[in-house]
Amino acid sequence: MTVMSAIDRSRSPKSRAAVLELDEKRVCDKADKADGCQEDLLDGFSAAQIFTSRSSMTGLTYDDLICLPGHINFGVHDVCLSSHFTRKIQLKTPIVSSPMDTVTEGKLAIAMALEGGIGVIHHNLPIEDQAQEVRRVKTYKSGFIMHPVCIAPTCKVADVDELSKKCGFTGFPVTVDGQMGSQLIGLVSKRDVDFVKDRQQTMVSMIMTPAKDLVTAYDGIELPDANTLLQTSKKGKLPITTKEGLLVALVSRTDLKKNADFPYATKDHNSKSLLVAAAVGTRPSDRDRVRALAAEGVDAIIIDSSQGDSVFQHEMIRWIKQEFPEMQVVAGNVVTKRQAKNLIDCGADALRVGMGIGSICTTQEVCACGRAQASAVYNVAKVARAYGIPILADGGISSPGHIVKALSLGAGAAMCGSLLAGTEETPGEYFYAEDGSRLKRYRGMGSIDAMKKGSDDRYFGTAATVKVAQGVSGTVQDKGSIHRYLPYLTQGLKHGMQDIGAKSVEELQRMLQDGELRFELRSAAAQREGGVHGLHSFERKLFSA
Repeated sequence: MTVMSAIDRSRSPKSRAAVLELDEKRVCDKADKADGCQEDLLDGFSAAQIFTSRSSMTGLTYDDLICLPGHINFGVHDVCLSSHFTRKIQLKTPIVSSPMDTVTEGKLAIAMALEGGIGVIHHNLPIEDQAQEVRRVKTYKSGFIMHPVCIAPTCKVADVDELSKKCGFTGFPVTVDGQMGSQLIGLVSKRDVDFVKDRQQTMVSMIMTPAKDLVTAYDGIELPDANTLLQTSKKGKLPITTKEGLLVALVSRTDLKKNADFPYATKDHNSKSLLVAAAVGTRPSDRDRVRALAAEGVDAIIIDSSQGDSVFQHEMIRWIKQEFPEMQVVAGNVVTKRQAKNLIDCGADALRVGMGIGSICTTQEVCACGRAQASAVYNVAKVARAYGIPILADGGISSPGHIVKALSLGAGAAMCGSLLAGTEETPGEYFYAEDGSRLKRYRGMGSIDAMKKGSDDRYFGTAATVKVAQGVSGTVQDKGSIHRYLPYLTQGLKHGMQDIGAKSVEELQRMLQDGELRFELRSAAAQREGGVHGLHSFERKLFSA
């Protein structure tokens, strides 16, 4: 006899209640078992578990962590990297070049903006020169050479030979004083100098093509029209002049052939000019620097300090926001939640996070102050998110994987120095090491060399009798053009996010907050295992294009 038939015959309320209770218990047991199975399938730990556990008293770096893979239901080409640099400035490529004097001037800032990132022009140079670098970016037009190398008519052919070797091209406009913006009097090309015998004595004015025989165009011509003019005239160079004959730009046929469309370019929605940021210090004279940069149309000011939570920076932020309310201000550097809150209260539009973790930085070693970068990024991002403030993970990045981890911990973008140093667009000349490697110089802004040029203000050392170095000088290997190197970094980023299962930076950070994004800590052995190992020798090629 079944339980139900016994109950049906007796029609006892107490018996019916007992059966219902039994059924309910069976349902609950099944649900608990299902929940338990789900928990059993959840590998790793959330970022909150790792970074906010009271039992852990260890600072973590990017290499200490590994992101666990998720579920892939989209292609790598579907990954969107759009993120915020500041409250109002959005980037399609979340990479920012650092304000270092061996990394970012106008040339790199232009390239960064064209590729969807943004460059921050360093302030280790006179106000007028920094303002000129900003102007160079803001007046840039794709396809137009806005600052061509000019020569004077008294220049010797031998000097042109040396200049050609140095610059990598052979055509030069000739102006009355050899300066851009002066009267154009001719053009000298390889065809003009090829058969000159006395190269030490022959002046350019004797062999150049005079201005009256050149095909030129007036300032304001559009690029397609300039291209058409070059094609119909069958010339290699098209000087752009004012109606008075002053040289303002140059269009080269070879550049037009190489000129690519940059769909991700970081531009002003109204003027269509490229966006650029610039760094300033906290001295009273830096207020004049801010005024000069604002006059040139700079889009964001980065207050450059190794320890950003100071009364000097608080005053500077408030002053900038009062004088230029629409100016975006990036404050820092900070590594703790309290530091971040203090700068947010002053009006910062973004925060720069990192202290003593750059490849050329010795702040932690010399000053015993700083924080491991993964811990700093997660904790500062947590408090900044509550106020709608993006953060920049500044330093400690040596691969695309580190950028993926920075974004996974809450950063809006990664600020890179050594990663971009050595590219063609960075300041400085290449030279060769004894083994034949092609190198460029790279130095920390806390190095003695940089401090002698004025960067000691960043470390509150302008009045110090003895300057204490918080950085070193070194060399980095040639990485080629930023236009080939940055696509490699962004493609690595996309593959990393695809493996995690995040289709966008926004989704990645939602996964972080929901605990859906899982991490594990790596032992020293696990870190070795995760790199190249077990080979007698190997060749590392970063990418092929």
